Amino acid sequence: MAVDSAVARVLAGLDPEQRTAVTAPAGPVCVLAGAGTGKTRAITHRIAYRALSGEIAGRHVLAVTFTARAAAEMRARLTGLGVAGVQARTFHAAALRQVRYFAPRLLAGRAMPELLDSKVRLVTLAAGRAGLRADRTAARDLAGEIEWAKSSLIEPAEYAVAAAKAARDTPYEPAKVGEVFTAYEQLKRGNGVIDFEDMLRAAVWGIEEHPDVAEQIRAQYRHFVVDEYQDVNPLQQRLLEAWLGGRDDVTVVGDASQTIYSFTGATSGYLVDFGRTFRDAVLVRLVRDYRSTPQVVGLANAVIQQARGTEARLRLKLLGQRPPGPEPDVRIFTDEPAEAAAVAARCRQLIETGTPAREIAVLFRTNAQSEAYEKALAEAEVPYVVQGAERFFERAEIRQAMVALRSAVRATPADTPLVTAVVEALAAVGWAPDAPPPGGAARERWEALAALVKLAEEVAAGAGPVDAAVAGGSGSDARAAPTRPSTADPGSGTDPGSGTEAGGSALADFCAELQHRATQQHAPTVEGVTLASFHSAKGLEWDAVFLVGLADGTLPTSYARTPDQIEEERRLLYVGVTRAREWLWLSYAAARSPGGRLRRPCRFLPQLDRSGGERRGAAGSAGRGGERRRTQVVSCRICGATLLAGTDRKLGRCATCPSDLDEELYQRLREWRSRVAAEQHVPAYVVFTDATLTALAERRPERSEELLAIAGIGPRKIGLYGGAVIALVGGASVEELTPKKTFPEEP
Repeated sequence: MAVDSAVARVLAGLDPEQRTAVTAPAGPVCVLAGAGTGKTRAITHRIAYRALSGEIAGRHVLAVTFTARAAAEMRARLTGLGVAGVQARTFHAAALRQVRYFAPRLLAGRAMPELLDSKVRLVTLAAGRAGLRADRTAARDLAGEIEWAKSSLIEPAEYAVAAAKAARDTPYEPAKVGEVFTAYEQLKRGNGVIDFEDMLRAAVWGIEEHPDVAEQIRAQYRHFVVDEYQDVNPLQQRLLEAWLGGRDDVTVVGDASQTIYSFTGATSGYLVDFGRTFRDAVLVRLVRDYRSTPQVVGLANAVIQQARGTEARLRLKLLGQRPPGPEPDVRIFTDEPAEAAAVAARCRQLIETGTPAREIAVLFRTNAQSEAYEKALAEAEVPYVVQGAERFFERAEIRQAMVALRSAVRATPADTPLVTAVVEALAAVGWAPDAPPPGGAARERWEALAALVKLAEEVAAGAGPVDAAVAGGSGSDARAAPTRPSTADPGSGTDPGSGTEAGGSALADFCAELQHRATQQHAPTVEGVTLASFHSAKGLEWDAVFLVGLADGTLPTSYARTPDQIEEERRLLYVGVTRAREWLWLSYAAARSPGGRLRRPCRFLPQLDRSGGERRGAAGSAGRGGERRRTQVVSCRICGATLLAGTDRKLGRCATCPSDLDEELYQRLREWRSRVAAEQHVPAYVVFTDATLTALAERRPERSEELLAIAGIGPRKIGLYGGAVIALVGGASVEELTPKKTFPEEP
């Protein structure tokens, strides 16, 4: 009886699809779980259901995921369900545990080699052996290539061909990277150390080449669960197959639309092909989204419905389960400083009206974009934390650049243009104003330094905050730059505008401004608004999310050249949208800096104007604060999809969704329109078009605000006809609202 009660408790509250996943029979099960659909609930309840019903023992279950946080959450939920003994670990933690346990047997009594926590030092030495002088940034990029190759089961001699086939953006010629890879492996063996990929390979080797080890591991672990299966790489898949040993009691959970780590070697191919690998697999689709409002869900569906390629075969159309919320805001600004300032101001408003700062996130494509938002939030006195990256002024290359700029002050003639002086000073740290170098870390470093040059350009054009800061705001106004000391020595009698070394040069002022910003952003870490890249935001969620910098060339990045790379950029935006529970803002700046070259909005947002931001509002000019236009995203009130066509937006539903038209109300509206049009001596459509009458009869507005939500009805028509329409919706007859005259029948 107690067992039945425990099982019933596990099944309580599951939706039909979750219940199907939980109660599926032993054997291969593939759960396609969209964002916010309760995948962790489904897999933990599946384990608990099988354990509590006596089908399996918890100690025989190995559940693997990709982050220690996710593994800890899984263990906590299983404990809450009354299931003990389940091993929930990351791939690396599970492999490390097994290799350590079996090391005496695998290594003839020797201890397990030391595990490298970073490849950078050995990679730097390996690069030297290959004739390259690699700084830390280049070493990070080389280490990334080695990790990709080893995760993809590619040997050093195979690297050059494999990199070309995969269209890798390598930091050096592929053949030269292959040489570094070879030297790295030699140095590693010579130092008696292993890296994380070696550890996974050792776990595979221990099972495949040692029958006694395989037998013991397979006796211990008989049932497997793999979370985030779309992020598995070939090495991890090889380890999973070794654990299984030809058995098929495996449950995998994933979402092909959230495949965003292909550059690391991850592939959704194993998820896509699961049904072909296991012909009798049970396939379950979780599509009920409990995280986000229908409006956010509708936009997410609109973004991903245009996807192409392999992953699109498993695309899910999510169904929002929460009560309706605000429509996503789409904002277009004249330039990036205006965009950042508006985001900071809105964050402050949200916090002042009760949204905790920890429930707000600002997400961007690259970490180099963070500086503008760090500055804007600091000036608005909004606390923030940077997720998954260093704060801008804490980055090593920025600290080095600030040293180089200060060193250049004395050597730079006072009349040297600021931008020229900054570019020349940054040459000392290896930056040049040409195309960014290949390699992710090198490119990120280049873009971070380029952000300093961009700031110098703004200051030189008079758009920067230096003058405002010197003039001195009170510091109490969130929109004003806080005061800072003058760059001149007050006891020297030096005029700050004289161009002397005492601080008068443009470069000296610029250095002082940078130091001021750095000081602001070195305040003690507090709970605040999260700043994060799209990649580091995966798996997280917030009440309010700002997706910023959505310009073509940034998202998708200009380095995404192949169709597969473009599609991964689309999936990045999808991941960003699905982080929001209730309030979503999407914005881009028509130019990087005031007066700069116009850019196009992100191509993955179909409702945005494609003119490159040239079209303005009715007044023909930018709005207050540099905002050009605010666009409301309209979602179908039935299925939640984003509406693009004018008629669909007016009706508030897709053309293919069922109509809920009130026929009797529609006829009264037509009769009323006929009488009003005749009285005013205008065609009937001047009062309201047929499409508007249909929308009124379907949506049945009861307040002026609801009338305004219908496309084609503005304040003027509400003033003329709003009262009558609301009365008709409320049940009034036409005779009550119009004079009793004889009018011709409306055709």
